[in-house]
Amino acid sequence: MKIYTRSGDKGMTSLANGHRVKKCDDRVEAYGTLDELCSHIGLLAAMCPEELRTNLYDIQRRIFAINGALALLKEPQGLPTAETIEAMEQLIDSVDTSEGRFCGFVLPGGAMPAAQADVCRTVCRRAERAIWRLGDEALPHETMVYINRLSDFFFLFARYLNKFMGSEEIKL
Repeated sequence: MKIYTRSGDKGMTSLANGHRVKKCDDRVEAYGTLDELCSHIGLLAAMCPEELRTNLYDIQRRIFAINGALALLKEPQGLPTAETIEAMEQLIDSVDTSEGRFCGFVLPGGAMPAAQADVCRTVCRRAERAIWRLGDEALPHETMVYINRLSDFFFLFARYLNKFMGSEEIKL
């Protein structure tokens, strides 16, 4: 099977359910941005020490489930639940230590993994805005809460990574 189909050469694409939409459709923009986020997380994981990768891989799997919901126009298994949100909040709390604690805003950067975590944060925020443009019913409320928490995680994870790697941050 060839990777190219030529079916998108005129600006249309297919959702996973076969429904054809324009490539600039808000739904395509939303799941495309989540796909971009997943790739950025993969790059971040590749930069991180092995012991810090597991949570990033779990986040990538969750994003794939969310993308499935957006592309299929239905709820697949694996979408965030109240328990998932609680686990994310516990992860945030574990990163919000003396190494990652929020002590004011800083310029993005420092160590390469920290800078990449900041990129993940901003792409996550863009994905969140794109999904909200689809309307309140696009995804379950828990999914939207999870994505909101996810950007908080990446903010603190960047701070943590800079401390972990001994890199100074530039405070505003």
